[in-house]
Amino acid sequence: MNQPTSSKTSFLKSIGPGFLLAGAAIGVSHLVQATRAGADYGFLLWWVLVLACITKYPFLEFGPRYAAATGNHLITGYRKLGKFPYWIFILVTVGSMFIIQAAVTIVTAGLAEQLFGMGWNNFQWSLAILGVCIALLMIGKYPALDLTMKIIVSLLGLATLTAVLLAVGEGRLENALEITPPDVWNKAGIAFIISFMGWMPIPLDASVWHSIWTREKAEGNKRQTSLKEAFTDFNVGYFAAALIGVLFFLMGAMIMFGSGVSFSGNGVEFSAQLIDLYGKTLGKWSKPIIAIAAFIAMFSTTLAVSDAFPRVISELFAENRKDQKPALKWRNYRISVIMIPMISLIILYSFTASFTGLVDFATALSFLSAPILAWFNYKIITGKQMPEMAKPGRSYRIFSISSLVILVIFNLVYLYTLIL
Repeated sequence: MNQPTSSKTSFLKSIGPGFLLAGAAIGVSHLVQATRAGADYGFLLWWVLVLACITKYPFLEFGPRYAAATGNHLITGYRKLGKFPYWIFILVTVGSMFIIQAAVTIVTAGLAEQLFGMGWNNFQWSLAILGVCIALLMIGKYPALDLTMKIIVSLLGLATLTAVLLAVGEGRLENALEITPPDVWNKAGIAFIISFMGWMPIPLDASVWHSIWTREKAEGNKRQTSLKEAFTDFNVGYFAAALIGVLFFLMGAMIMFGSGVSFSGNGVEFSAQLIDLYGKTLGKWSKPIIAIAAFIAMFSTTLAVSDAFPRVISELFAENRKDQKPALKWRNYRISVIMIPMISLIILYSFTASFTGLVDFATALSFLSAPILAWFNYKIITGKQMPEMAKPGRSYRIFSISSLVILVIFNLVYLYTLIL
């Protein structure tokens, strides 16, 4: 690839992977976990949301930084780092991808029925949604994914902000602040904090997805992305995901906290409760806005995840066969983009009734693996693989290590509560 130019046009062309990251992030972590945090504890857990976004920031940013500096994705970085990091990443990916795909799809299915009201059951909607995602990815490939996600994230931000402003206008903020939140420092509360942080704003293995998308974007532009472009693009996507996470948290706190509603563990019923409660509070006219915002949030995640895991699997095969041609890589992608949803549908069919338990399990698994992946990313970005000019400075390294320590502490606290 040619070296990057500094023109405004070339910079605008490089924007895209950040929107994919935002689309992947804004899903279960926001609609379900952030909303539940506000609904169950009011504003008590605002610091958990902020802390999760701050501590994961450097390790997710290392993904596009590595891709821009080396032209490779982080899977190559893990392999060069050693067999242990490489195989740990494979185990984390294989161990979580089917559950993640199933979890995001089941929520999208429930919201689709609430929005369109076609009388389909959860499994039928999941099949239809995954079919649309597969068709879009197989026919449109990366350019279609790129454009679709830019539109989706923009619409989602507007719809969610509108819902929050409506709630503030109804005086819900004052009501939420007057209610005393319940105690969170117990086993159940700590377990929820960990599951909340697990996918907020996105699991750390998404740094690998972002590095792959950054390289894919560079190949489409026929030039390597500069460090400045990668950094700016990442910040656009990451802070958009964080901001929309705050908006969903606020909606949960202002509209649901103190309502006395006990949320169902079934994905379809949870979605119905979510939208109905907004309608009762703000008026029936507000339900379409909430339904559209919620559906867009989840569809964006399902689409991004449906692309991310097949790309990871395809790149893993390519890492083990350096002579593999692009046609073979595309073949592996096509196989994976069908097989992963199929296995996820089996999980959906088997565990529909225990939706929130499935989400909590998957988010806790992601959080427990976060310090390990964070350390691997830090070692890669500060090691021999990176050009000196692309390595983080001393203050940023201190910030990264401090964030890693916080992630480790929360993991130890969670493990301690499991032992008790």
